[in-house]
Amino acid sequence: METSAGAAGTSAGAGRTDARMTRLEPFRTELTGYCYRMLGSGFEAEDAVQETLVRAWRSFDRYDERRGSLRTWLYRIATNICLDMLRSPQRRALVMDLGPAADGPDIGAPAPERFLVQPVSDGAVLPAHGDPEELVVRRESIRLAFVAALQHLPPRQRAVLILRDVLCWRAEEVARLLGTTVASVTSALQRARTTLRAVDQAPGEPFRPADPTQRDLLARYCDAFERHDVEALVALLREDATMSMPPFRFWLRGRDRIRLALLNPAASCAGARLVPVAANGSPAFWQLRPGPDGGYLPFGLVLLDVVDGLVAGLTTFLDADRMVTLLGPPGEPPAGR
Repeated sequence: METSAGAAGTSAGAGRTDARMTRLEPFRTELTGYCYRMLGSGFEAEDAVQETLVRAWRSFDRYDERRGSLRTWLYRIATNICLDMLRSPQRRALVMDLGPAADGPDIGAPAPERFLVQPVSDGAVLPAHGDPEELVVRRESIRLAFVAALQHLPPRQRAVLILRDVLCWRAEEVARLLGTTVASVTSALQRARTTLRAVDQAPGEPFRPADPTQRDLLARYCDAFERHDVEALVALLREDATMSMPPFRFWLRGRDRIRLALLNPAASCAGARLVPVAANGSPAFWQLRPGPDGGYLPFGLVLLDVVDGLVAGLTTFLDADRMVTLLGPPGEPPAGR
């Protein structure tokens, strides 16, 4: 009898655990998007959301629906976790924010990971389905340049702006979540908007898969890159285009300087391939290089900034092994390209 009772108790406990996770798990993607915009790192965002769900699971019996929705409760936990993680005075930034453009080929020393905005998988932060126009807005809000601009805001202002302007929460909802007044939320939002307007954000458009102009540009870019046709590749760049290779501080500005870098035999990408990947709401590719067994190995994650039919920025995250843990392994290069 005791054995049966113990088994029944274990089964009931497992049932309660499953019921809790069934209610909590659907919020993972939107919480990850929120934490990514707050923290500027896909790695830290995943950690923050995991901690959010663990805390919520442990204290679920104390959740009171009369005091607010489950969504608001989870966002309150996530916000507190993010604010704790943002106590360091060092804000994340783009390579271009760390110093002037390079004059020569020396790439120098890498910057510490905590200094740089890190990428994120679209699948981790964007809904799988939704209104196409809303998805464009959400993609814009996870572009590297926008996420880097958010890092200029004090953490509570950052939370207010994301909740109000990106996620479209009402001021009353944000005030309840932060334990403050509507007037305080409104004031924080105004200050945050003023700061963002003053930040020099890198130009770029979110990825629009159905846009024929973007599709044509990206097809020509991939073709020129894989043929190692530097002249054709450079012709697709804006005059003031930038190129960076995190984690190194090295970056270039200007089509002519990028051309010289691409022609450098020591940095040749001959034989490399590009495979599309969904990252940061932007045109993105795995750069694969030939491996010793005749296959291809990931070399870096390439994010492009596209403006009016030309490439305005090339960012290649070189820590490929770490990027794979975030975005999953690349697929096979397309045949015949």
